[in-house]
Amino acid sequence: MVRTRIAVALAAVALTTAGVATAVATGHGSAVDVRPAAASVPQFDHIVLVMFENKKYSSINGSSSAPYFNSLASQGAKFTQSFAITHPSQPNYVALFSGSPQGIVDDTCPANLGSKANLGQQLIGASRTFKGYSEAMPSDGYTGCSSGTYRRKHNSWVDFSNVPASSNVRYSTFPSDFTQLPTVAFVTPDMCDDMHDCSIGTGDTWLKAHLDGYAQWAKAHNSLLIVTFDEDSGTSVNQIFTVFVGASVKVGTYNESINHYTVLRTIEASYGLPGLGNAASKSPILDVWQ
Repeated sequence: MVRTRIAVALAAVALTTAGVATAVATGHGSAVDVRPAAASVPQFDHIVLVMFENKKYSSINGSSSAPYFNSLASQGAKFTQSFAITHPSQPNYVALFSGSPQGIVDDTCPANLGSKANLGQQLIGASRTFKGYSEAMPSDGYTGCSSGTYRRKHNSWVDFSNVPASSNVRYSTFPSDFTQLPTVAFVTPDMCDDMHDCSIGTGDTWLKAHLDGYAQWAKAHNSLLIVTFDEDSGTSVNQIFTVFVGASVKVGTYNESINHYTVLRTIEASYGLPGLGNAASKSPILDVWQ
């Protein structure tokens, strides 16, 4: 009888300890989640990735200036150890799109990268679709370096000749019927709304006004929203705020180290595509999926 009670007590302690460890690892401190990581990334009908500018993680996380960013984080998977690749902006955009900065070290425009492999080319070659939506770009297919508050340095897909001009479009053409979105869409706000030239609050308001509808729709329509930053505010740490919100996402805080290559690899894995460049050596994110 005594031995039985001891055995039961030890088993209870073991289960409690395991549960606490899992809760800490996943960020679910009050609700223990003992489910294992998914075996693969879900194949989403649509993925929309939005890139903001030049803010370190601590400037967004918990900030009263970014209530919507933090609201999104509470609805999805927040990554507390997410990092950009380098400084300044342009090589990060190129790295996220192609698995490498492709030798780019500054914001010099134009960066003509020819037919080097990239995510847009991968998707189109696999009978999927890709579009990049740039706010304030003056016309679809535009290849100029700047116009008003638009900057080509934040539009990496235009740098590759194997991504058709029809994939390079104005944000004003972003569909209100989200079923009409391409398989993968990248969204670039203009130089004010992306926080480069304007405040965190400006970017926060823009994100809520323009993409909350998609974020809520995605949860029930096998789709995903990724919100991230190109780089931090110029520090050597280069830690950025990154959130996944949508279908199949386990709400929580995740502390594995990820970067732009990890995000690229995760998008590729959703559609059975091989990793490009430095993304090939990254494992896709698996622990955030139900």
